[in-house]
Amino acid sequence: MYSSIYEKLFSDSTGPGVFVLIDPDKVDRSKLEGIVEKINSSENVKAILVGTSILLSDDFGDFVSRIKRISRYPVIIFPGNSLQVSKDADAFLFLSLISGRNPELLIGEHVKIAVFLKKSGIEVIPTGYMLVESGNYTSVEYISFTRPIPRNKVDIAVAHAVAGELLGMKLLYLEAGSGARYPVPPDMIENVVKSVSIPVIVGGGIRTREDARKAIQSGAKHVVIGTAFEENPEILREVL
Repeated sequence: MYSSIYEKLFSDSTGPGVFVLIDPDKVDRSKLEGIVEKINSSENVKAILVGTSILLSDDFGDFVSRIKRISRYPVIIFPGNSLQVSKDADAFLFLSLISGRNPELLIGEHVKIAVFLKKSGIEVIPTGYMLVESGNYTSVEYISFTRPIPRNKVDIAVAHAVAGELLGMKLLYLEAGSGARYPVPPDMIENVVKSVSIPVIVGGGIRTREDARKAIQSGAKHVVIGTAFEENPEILREVL
């Protein structure tokens, strides 16, 4: 038996898989149960992430609860800000945007919810979040007021990854962003994975089986799929 969601998802015995990102700002509430059932039917999925860049709705807690009630997989909050929290989630990615220099996303938003998280009993996973240039001006780049790491600057990505590990992060998330034209380059993934001893997940711009396999073969523990699933739910059967 695993002692935590983190151990279940990232132990050496756990094979690679897919984290499906559900964006509450994009989902028709009348279709939510059907969406989760499609996710449940895939053996490739390891977890469901819930989060958005802005949060236009006022039912985030209920949204998470509805997913949790029927999901066969862990439900993990992937927050765009401190408003995105729910006691019903299995875990919470405590994201620090270590690739940027915006103090609010390095520590400011965290302070607002730290005490609540500690009291809530939610499993908290400290995560170094690294935005990588994708060929498009993405939502996360606009909202975060930060510039992504250039695609050809592998050394910069490695330095940020190592800094994140030394700061005590338990997970690194290399992100090209929603609407990315290109996914994170395989050579960047490979070099980051080799430079740290903590797991790495990769998302943004992953639309095909080939994209996912390149990321996994480069050392990513899991891949994150959001937009591609919204456009074609059947991709979960094909992606790994």
